[in-house]
Amino acid sequence: MAFYRTSLLIRKALSSNSSRRTAVFSSCGSLPYNSSNHDFRTRSYSSSESEDKGTKISAAGYHLSNGSSYMRGLVFWEPNKPLTFEDFNMPRPKANEVLIKTKACGVCHSDLHVIKGELPFASPCVVGHEITGEVIEHGPLTDNKPVYMYSMGGLAEFCVVPAHGLAVLPDSLPYTESAILGCAVFTAYGAMAHAAEVRPGDAIAVIGIGGVGSSCLQIARAFGASEIIAVDVQDEKLQKAKLSGATHAINALKEDAVTKIKEITGGRGVDVAVEALGRVQTFSQCVQSVRDGGKAVMIGLTLSGAKGEIDINHLVRRQIKVIGSYGGRARQDLPKLIKLAESGIFNLEVAVSEKRKFEDAGQAYKDLDRGSILGRAVIEIM
Repeated sequence: MAFYRTSLLIRKALSSNSSRRTAVFSSCGSLPYNSSNHDFRTRSYSSSESEDKGTKISAAGYHLSNGSSYMRGLVFWEPNKPLTFEDFNMPRPKANEVLIKTKACGVCHSDLHVIKGELPFASPCVVGHEITGEVIEHGPLTDNKPVYMYSMGGLAEFCVVPAHGLAVLPDSLPYTESAILGCAVFTAYGAMAHAAEVRPGDAIAVIGIGGVGSSCLQIARAFGASEIIAVDVQDEKLQKAKLSGATHAINALKEDAVTKIKEITGGRGVDVAVEALGRVQTFSQCVQSVRDGGKAVMIGLTLSGAKGEIDINHLVRRQIKVIGSYGGRARQDLPKLIKLAESGIFNLEVAVSEKRKFEDAGQAYKDLDRGSILGRAVIEIM
């Protein structure tokens, strides 16, 4: 759910520039689209317009080796304005870059922050950053090294990425569900493995059970946590959290979350509390929920400039560690995440709550803003 914190995956090695290979990227691999470096065609249409207006363009009609061609992308223009589908000249890979045919893109709250103007980002741009896709063309000097990078640009039919920003996606893993490995799961793994350093037997609380929060539950279970407490304000999300490994569920609208966490843990508090929402209130709940010497890990982004408050005496006397976490270590962690998904220890199907058509991408962000997406939605572009 973040910027500059994930990586890309690739499925098959290339033997030549004309070969094809499939790839999955964590946290979109495209360079930002803006008016200065990409050309729009004159035709545009809003994300809510239907196919009967002639907006659907078949990727099969692109002639990559025979001159100019076009593609669609979902463009963010300015805060709180409708996203629109625009036609672009087909991007071409330069030295050490590859052209990707995008297969799927996750609907992440980080993009929603940008769309609402809560996080600054250059615009106009194509939104989306959690993608899978297929490598269809190499730029000059391209090699097969693994790569790690991030930018916007995922909600487009094609995008250009650095050639060394790809990692292998096994044939056993599907394009759509695997898109979340690059951001939601990667962010959760970084928080639980590196910031929290979760150990078998630890008591864990996760506050905010969206795409990243629900992934934290699965990672905590994989690491052997004994008590895994899910905190949210929606009963539907809390019910689903049990499928992700939660042993207890707390609706913070119906009972005091901190008091209930202490009750569950015999008055001690949890070893690790994770804030995965990005609100002042939940920031405070996270700090207050941990035991003496425990860790409060913050991974939720929020309005730029927002401040969280901490009781200084409580922090000092209880020796509480407050840690910010912004993802994992791509070269080390992505292969581990792939193995967890391949083995079924991390259940991608449980983590992905719904799939949407490319034409419905704009509505998906509206639904995310309303809180009606229970886990992670993924846009299917292929």
